[in-house]
Amino acid sequence: MPSHAKIATHPRQDRRTGAARARTGTVLALIWAATAALPGHAATFNTPQGCTLEVTVQNRGCSVGQYYRCTADPDGHQRSALFGQDGLTHQSRIDSETRWIESSDPDTGLEDMLVEEARDHASFSTLIETGHDDFDFWTVSGTGERLHHVGEDILTGETVTIDGIQLEKTEFRLTTSDASGEVLITREGQQFINRAMRRFYGGIEIQRDWTGERRETNDSPVLFSFPGEPGFGETTPQFDCDQLMTQLLHERAQL
Repeated sequence: MPSHAKIATHPRQDRRTGAARARTGTVLALIWAATAALPGHAATFNTPQGCTLEVTVQNRGCSVGQYYRCTADPDGHQRSALFGQDGLTHQSRIDSETRWIESSDPDTGLEDMLVEEARDHASFSTLIETGHDDFDFWTVSGTGERLHHVGEDILTGETVTIDGIQLEKTEFRLTTSDASGEVLITREGQQFINRAMRRFYGGIEIQRDWTGERRETNDSPVLFSFPGEPGFGETTPQFDCDQLMTQLLHERAQL
């Protein structure tokens, strides 16, 4: 199932409402935020106590992900923290089947949690065994907003090697609706998986929201850094940041 965490993601919700959301960040969110990279500085990610960083991944689209495990979590659970030019942008936790257990946005303090009862939970095991996995589940935010996520992941049969890591390509489709059934976001595109790490990584996708806005992004991994290797724990993104800034300046000029 696509995500920033598979970051990212199960997908971070991009819905905007007229009312401001109250900040509901947890103590851990504050700890993570304190490690955020300042623009122009090569800061290092420090995991919370009891957690171990396993790999740092530099992505296209000006982001870098930190993937780690914590002894207090159930077996098989993994956490991630995604950084952009201005610091921490997204946090998430998945289980061994890559189900989206929880995620949070440090800017708003908004947290989303998996609703345990589901018509069809995501299953990494089903995907690698059959080449196809459907999912149909709900999440609930700290403010009580319920979101319905329906989609599928498909293995294409293509294998690529990026920075020495063997990855398999996937195709995915995802529709996110609110509790009334109104479609808020649709996403489709291509991502990558690694069987040994039991994790998704970003790729090229097209996203449309309820306003009709269309966005195409590329969050494909470029560099994998493991303990003792250059770049391990660094929170400053390396790729496409100048391009992203040019795009933002152009968009603002059109306002």
